[in-house]
Amino acid sequence: MKRYMQKLIEKTFSIPEKINPITIYGHQDSYLKMIENEMQVRLIARGNSIKIIGEESDVDRTYEALSDLCHLVQKNGQLGLTDLQMAIQIKRSGNGENGAAVVLPGERPDGLLYLSSLSGVIVPKTEGQSALIQSFKDNDIIFAIGPAGTGKTYLAVAVAVSYLKNQRVRKLVLARPAVEAGESLGFLPGDFKEKIDPYLKPLYDALEDMLPRDLLKRYLDQEIIEILPLAYMRGRTLNNAFVILDEAQNSTFTQMKMFLTRLGFNSKAVITGDITQIDLPSRKESGLISSINVLSDIKGIAFIYLSKNDVVRHFLVKEIIDAYEKYDHSK
Repeated sequence: MKRYMQKLIEKTFSIPEKINPITIYGHQDSYLKMIENEMQVRLIARGNSIKIIGEESDVDRTYEALSDLCHLVQKNGQLGLTDLQMAIQIKRSGNGENGAAVVLPGERPDGLLYLSSLSGVIVPKTEGQSALIQSFKDNDIIFAIGPAGTGKTYLAVAVAVSYLKNQRVRKLVLARPAVEAGESLGFLPGDFKEKIDPYLKPLYDALEDMLPRDLLKRYLDQEIIEILPLAYMRGRTLNNAFVILDEAQNSTFTQMKMFLTRLGFNSKAVITGDITQIDLPSRKESGLISSINVLSDIKGIAFIYLSKNDVVRHFLVKEIIDAYEKYDHSK
């Protein structure tokens, strides 16, 4: 139980004039009541000022949480319940889940990324995911290798969108190999674009969770965000860009070399893939596997290996992966 023998202090937080106080207060002060309950302080709101009363450490954490929430509103124009809950959790624990700090860009000396989706704050849920986010600090090319459900693509897109929002890059380019997985493109209806779009759908899905639909459409129309088959990358040089190659296990040796050499000045690249799900013809060497052997000793290139312990989908997905691993080892 909380002890109230310590001396109480008061501190006043001022909401920036450009922010409607109701956005921070919540409907009928519901957000303030939640902050009071979770942070164990008393809040008195008047106009743009919030007086915080409580023990010094609680008051300081609450002040920081309110500051981060205002920063979120200034960047995204809105504040969701999940944003509030995550901000409280981060300030109460001193960091994110599993020790993965999630902070606002430019506000902390470590320079870690603050990731958000339309539904709230994105926090790494496993040690592997935390390692993936951390790897962006010191590397310009990151390979994220692991089984389905580990959040490789989702986190890569979240980081890319964060870079774009914070004007650290001017362009996002997301590519995938158009490799058939037991089905023939020729039997699918429609023209080439209609046939290829299903291969790119996971990338659209992730972006739709990060950006409002009208803004995403504008970015796509203006080619600030491009989603395209890997073959369309040939001959380009990408400066001030964040580039993602998804399902990289289905790229060939030549395609992987072509992709990696597209990188220009002030650019980053993420390559995601699962080496247990290669759909290439048996005679072709996977560009993802070859890159592990060729590039692993180069400074500035990081290889992050995710496992079944990093799966964040339905609990049965982890069991399925484990069962297939045991089956493969028994053959």
